[in-house]
Amino acid sequence: MTSHDVVDRLRRISGERSIGHLGTLDPMVTGVLPLLIGKYTRLAQYFSAAEKSYTGTIRFGFSTDTYDAEGVPSGPDLQPVLTLKVVQAAAARFHGEMEQMPPPFSAKKVAGKPAYKLARQGKLVALKAARVRIASFVIVRVEGPEAEFAMTVSAGGYVRSVAHEMGQALGCGAHLGRLRRTRAGAFALDQAHTLEELELLKGNVCELEARCVHPRNLLPEMPAVNAGEHELGRLRNGAQANLPEFSQAPLVKVFHGQRELVGIARRVAGTLFQPMVVIG
Repeated sequence: MTSHDVVDRLRRISGERSIGHLGTLDPMVTGVLPLLIGKYTRLAQYFSAAEKSYTGTIRFGFSTDTYDAEGVPSGPDLQPVLTLKVVQAAAARFHGEMEQMPPPFSAKKVAGKPAYKLARQGKLVALKAARVRIASFVIVRVEGPEAEFAMTVSAGGYVRSVAHEMGQALGCGAHLGRLRRTRAGAFALDQAHTLEELELLKGNVCELEARCVHPRNLLPEMPAVNAGEHELGRLRNGAQANLPEFSQAPLVKVFHGQRELVGIARRVAGTLFQPMVVIG
């Protein structure tokens, strides 16, 4: 199942056509896939820099052309004998800011086309390294040729690339065995609902809405401010308005009441705000 398949299924369940996901999951990957529904799709730009957290396994012994278990092996299985200490030492270099080369089978664009489409045609894919930040990379245990890990990486970072480079560092080749996304920004696995759970609520709009994250909990880095009718009218018409918000945060969430998110506003000066996105 692809991320787009998930969007299609939720469209059928909810009856809402306007749905978008916040960051593609490879078909082999499980875990958190945040979805924006209806008017909330207009907020997608504010989630683009969110960190992602994962758990998974790296399989040592041979690399693959996709850098994961679904790819074609690049050579024979060397069946290395590795210790936890050796793998942890190799993992220590993958921490903090670094240049990372994306996998040739990735969604990165090359001359306007996704790299994976060119790679499938056997064409040479000339990708550029990207600056990423790995906040944490912990090797939990090593059993046989597999290492279990937990990682938190910035938006745009590829765990597959780390697995591939780990194999190069240890001289035995490696690829990503399994991967599960446990967090995407503020969205955690324990907040998630399976498609099977949501299928049972098909046609029940109120129950489906109750399963969504409360608007007050979206974009927690932005303060929330309630606006009066006069200020809301100005913001909805694209005009600046004074709001009772004194934190000096550059962006705020503007609400009418406790639940109705009206939009995102940018601080111009003091308590004067300019609407950036209006959704309600």
